[in-house]
Amino acid sequence: MAAALRWLRRGGGGVSGGARGYSRDAEGSWFRSLFVHKVDPRKDAHSNLLSKKETSNLYKIQFHNVKPECLDAYNSLTEEVLPKLHSDADYPCDLVGNWNTWYGEQDQAVHLWRFSGGYPALMDCMNKLKQNKEYLDFRKERSRMLLSRRNQLLLEFSFWNEPLPRQGPNIYELRTYKLKPGTMIEWGNNWARAIKYRQENQEAVGGFFSQIGELYVVHHLWAYKDLQSREETRNAAWRKRGWDENVYYTVPLIRTMESRIMIPLKISPLQ
Repeated sequence: MAAALRWLRRGGGGVSGGARGYSRDAEGSWFRSLFVHKVDPRKDAHSNLLSKKETSNLYKIQFHNVKPECLDAYNSLTEEVLPKLHSDADYPCDLVGNWNTWYGEQDQAVHLWRFSGGYPALMDCMNKLKQNKEYLDFRKERSRMLLSRRNQLLLEFSFWNEPLPRQGPNIYELRTYKLKPGTMIEWGNNWARAIKYRQENQEAVGGFFSQIGELYVVHHLWAYKDLQSREETRNAAWRKRGWDENVYYTVPLIRTMESRIMIPLKISPLQ
């Protein structure tokens, strides 16, 4: 090794000055490579490592950008039709939450669904909806009110709370993190330890990661009485030893992040 290093420092056998600069870079890269830790091959997909094992729930989140002049009509139409699907035992889907964005992207509706039974339940529901005239009419009428829409299929983190109905009034914050590819396991490991710092006020509603749609996306859903309560709860977390470490280790994993403050619709189980 010593002989190889001396050879590299001399420029690899009398090459030009420009090449010697390249050789010094190569020397550092070669030297560092001697100490690179080998990564153990994954034994399972990260979705299986991070998601709940005792359930087979699949979630769908929908983002509907509504024409500003149509938002009230959109809400009324939604509140008339969607609860029927929620209460019909023949459809294996449940409403988890329905909101309008208050702060963040304006004139936007956000809907979160749960499919009990995973992908088979999702496909069963989709096939039945194709034969549901009322729902097809609803979609046609709704399409006239929208500027755009998108959705994602999600799994829930094993260490987060199950998103259960709760009484209000509350405001909800949906914090969306787009992670660097390959960092989901590291994110999950850190948050599995950190979630205990955010439970005292029962603010942690649910945590999810994307499976279909835009990938390496995480959604954290929080509930607060109001914006002042949100500020006090978040500030209190910083006074707990260990919370700062979670932020320190997870911030480098993030490409972008977004916060929405949302108001529940009348039909939302999360009030």
